Amino acid sequence: MKIRQKSELEFIIVMASLMSLVALAIDALLSAISEISKSIHIENPKNNQLFITMIFLGLGFGQLLSGPLSDSFGRKPIIYVGFIVFAFASFICIFATSLEMMIVGRLLQGIGLSAPRTISVAMVRDRFSGNYMAKVMSFIVVIFILVPVVAPAIGKLMLDLYGWRSIFYSQLIFGLCTMIWVWKRQPETLKPENRKKFKLPLFIEGVKEFLKYKYAVIFTLFSGFITGSFMVYLSASQHIFEEQYHLKEEFPFIFAGLAISIGLATFLNGKLVVRLGMFKLVSIFAVVFTIVPLFYIFLFSGETNPNIYILLPFFGLQFFSIGFLFGNTRALAMEPIGHIAGVGAAINGFVSTIMAVPIATFIGSFINESALPLFIGFFVCGSISLLLIGYILFSERAKNTVLEPK
Repeated sequence: MKIRQKSELEFIIVMASLMSLVALAIDALLSAISEISKSIHIENPKNNQLFITMIFLGLGFGQLLSGPLSDSFGRKPIIYVGFIVFAFASFICIFATSLEMMIVGRLLQGIGLSAPRTISVAMVRDRFSGNYMAKVMSFIVVIFILVPVVAPAIGKLMLDLYGWRSIFYSQLIFGLCTMIWVWKRQPETLKPENRKKFKLPLFIEGVKEFLKYKYAVIFTLFSGFITGSFMVYLSASQHIFEEQYHLKEEFPFIFAGLAISIGLATFLNGKLVVRLGMFKLVSIFAVVFTIVPLFYIFLFSGETNPNIYILLPFFGLQFFSIGFLFGNTRALAMEPIGHIAGVGAAINGFVSTIMAVPIATFIGSFINESALPLFIGFFVCGSISLLLIGYILFSERAKNTVLEPK
């Protein structure tokens, strides 16, 4: 029997739920990092960041498989396979007794979650294009942002009541419910006539095709720098707020409040993008993303951390700008490559993630007594992103929404 989705709203919620699996696997664990570290006897606190960076590394490499496979076998079957890998990896994490075992589990979790993360983007591109695609992506991200808002608080509650392993069980339950929803309610978005015959050179051919489109390449690199700087915050936020500011109990609520600033921006983006266009919004907020940390560096360079009530507005402005960058840069990269949406989403996600992991690891290694290195990282990544936009503006086809192959 053919599956029929009742509304576009349901499609948005289903796609947001698929993406939220990734956010839940990352953010719900933040409040429990210290407890997990003690439980598996981690001696160096800096190794705690590996809980976050390793899942991103798995996400990056996993997309190289899930994207091309979904172009050949359809979107939904590969999502199911990815969830099975994620479930297996979650049990490795649950029974982990060492840092090495936890790293393997988190890496495999990332590989498994790469399927719903990448394929949800491809499914949006299957159905929509242009600024309207960016609008749909914005509303998906608004719902998706609700998970980071509540996840740390839920993680802290479950940690206090049932221990850190219960957090992994909750991820499995949420994932299973989402898979059942996709199975029962979400139609396959890749039509049979658009599927590509699976063969080993499929990915190589996809890379060659991807490289023909200037927007796809440039905005993938752009996304890598923005994601990398944000990943530093994700991996170091627990250390900054709990260790530097001694706000262990307040941390989940601080994290939630900052996540709301991203959600608000993303919601506004959904309203503005059709009127102003993706490129203009990205250009404006790339400038904001770069100027805010410059002010912070100027004011607090060489000093200890400022009062928490001064730090939080800086973070809030930074993440507000990120809310306008995440969805739009992804949509700009995907816009000209709808004919290879699966492979294209895989390449986009792989490159941006593989760029982000070393960026986050390097910057994170300097965050000991102060949050200043994080803002220096924001500024450097933002400056490079502005150079990429400048290259587009001064190129001969800067005004085209979709750049044709060379």
